[in-house]
Amino acid sequence: MLELLFLLLPVAAGYGWVMGRNSVRQAQRKQSSILSKHYYKGLNFLLSDEPDKAVDTLIKMINLDSDTVETHIAMGKFFRHRGELDRAIRVHQNLVSKEQISPAQRESALKELGKDYVLAGFLERAENAFLQLLNSDKHFLDAQQQLFDIYQATKEWGRGIELAENMMENHGDSDELCIRISHFYCEQAAIYVRKNELNLAEKTLQKAIMADQNTVRPWLMLGQIAISQEQYQTAIEYLQQVPLRDISWLSEAIPLIEQSSEALGDTSQLESILNEYWQQCATSYLSKVKLMARQGLTKEAADVLLDQLRKHPTMKGFKTLMGLYIEQQAPDESMNSLVLLKELVEEQIKQRPKYRCNSCGFSGGQIHWLCPSCKKWGQVKPIKGLDGE
Repeated sequence: MLELLFLLLPVAAGYGWVMGRNSVRQAQRKQSSILSKHYYKGLNFLLSDEPDKAVDTLIKMINLDSDTVETHIAMGKFFRHRGELDRAIRVHQNLVSKEQISPAQRESALKELGKDYVLAGFLERAENAFLQLLNSDKHFLDAQQQLFDIYQATKEWGRGIELAENMMENHGDSDELCIRISHFYCEQAAIYVRKNELNLAEKTLQKAIMADQNTVRPWLMLGQIAISQEQYQTAIEYLQQVPLRDISWLSEAIPLIEQSSEALGDTSQLESILNEYWQQCATSYLSKVKLMARQGLTKEAADVLLDQLRKHPTMKGFKTLMGLYIEQQAPDESMNSLVLLKELVEEQIKQRPKYRCNSCGFSGGQIHWLCPSCKKWGQVKPIKGLDGE
């Protein structure tokens, strides 16, 4: 009897193994059936334009199989693209709260949740989401960009500067980062100027210069601050740096140098600058022509201007040339026509944009250091050509 028992043991073990395997397969088939049921039920709700029920059904699947995380992330993005931000937030929030998903999946869901918050206007929540991603190997660059955009929208320039400095310390600097931090310092300085805290403004602008050696904005601002304090010689020294950094901004520096020279009663420095740069833009050669006219050289000034207009015609130049011709002529009917034409050209100039973004083509009549269209710093510059410089 004992011998028979020993002979039956292998048979019993084999039978148990087969039955156990069949039980596991049945459980897997049952779970797969439940999963498929929820999945197709959710899709059916979605296609039937019942997104609330679809969200409820699909969220249940997370408890069944974490492999569906990518599907849920895509579902949340789908809702966001449709403008249904409450549903997108709900889907992505549920994913972030699940402990069974992997850290990488949680980071992906957290990034999408942050984007949901940004579009919904919940910038503080979005900031918290992206701050958690700064230590992520995969998403830290996207998180930094999103945080920069948030700080720009909320005008928290100090926090933007702190973020940029941490990035430079941990990941090195870049041209784009240097440009951005320089403008952040300038925005901070502009606040100090409005508060009449000019010493703080000047120190902050010096930091902007250190951040980006090619920048012109802080030099222009320093020139304006010096003029407001009647430090005209200092203003000229600051403004002389503008063409050395970016010649396209000379047209903004020349009027300020003219103002400072007139206040000093000495145009020698202005003449020296114009001798070097007078053919670079319409504003500079018009300044030279005005100096010649003041010295009584009206005819010579008109000849110089006419020659320059043949090479580089501009509306501003035509208007000035007509003004010089009017000064030289005796009053008659032809002069009245010339005066009318000058006024029409002047009105046309007022209606034309003065600045254009080199990145997206946005144009306007005021300086925008941050392009309102493409949101890039330092891309808006004075327009060149017939309508501009």
